[in-house]
Amino acid sequence: MIKENLKILEDRIGQKCTECGRDRGEITLVAVSKMFPVDCIFEALETGQIHFGENKAQELDKKSQIVEQEIVWHFIGHLQTNKVKYVVKSADYIHSVDSEKLAAEISKRSANLNKVQKLFLEVKTSDEESKYGITSNDNLVKLAEYCEASSNLELAGLMTMATFTDDSDVIRSSFRKLRESREFLESRGFTARELSMGMSSDFEIAIEEGATMIRVGSSIFGQRNYNKT
Repeated sequence: MIKENLKILEDRIGQKCTECGRDRGEITLVAVSKMFPVDCIFEALETGQIHFGENKAQELDKKSQIVEQEIVWHFIGHLQTNKVKYVVKSADYIHSVDSEKLAAEISKRSANLNKVQKLFLEVKTSDEESKYGITSNDNLVKLAEYCEASSNLELAGLMTMATFTDDSDVIRSSFRKLRESREFLESRGFTARELSMGMSSDFEIAIEEGATMIRVGSSIFGQRNYNKT
């Protein structure tokens, strides 16, 4: 099932790139494997998929110790400072940095491992209370400056989660705001190459608005059982 789903997804991504005049090579597919067993990761690996996303620090830590194949791990969930020690050990990218306090802890843990941690600054582009992220350009610049000053942090780009809605105009507005945030940062002399946005339900809109990383889970692995203990 996973192999077939990835093939269907790849066709959709390719078709959307063709429609909006983009190169498929500009977009990285992150397969969100949270809550799925490592067997699912192994099946996806057989297709050549190497980017995987997890949103629980200890689940990432556990899986990264089991999977020995070449893999690029993305931590995509909300991250608390007391869980940074688990994430920095394994994650190639951390997508959800929204405060200097968190960035400082990541920098400290990375220094202990002699590592340069790639990260995304999370920008809040919707009014939903459940969403996290930076809410002003001033704070975005301050955090980008902090990352630039740290020898153990590398600013890869910006990330957002769109509003959970069927209204494509509202979703598009979130993705456009993230692109505009990157343009603002770049106008201030920062480099924020990547835009991490778009999930199973809205990745095609994200591609239209300039996404370079899309985070897709259920379209690959199926629906998650959130009631499972």
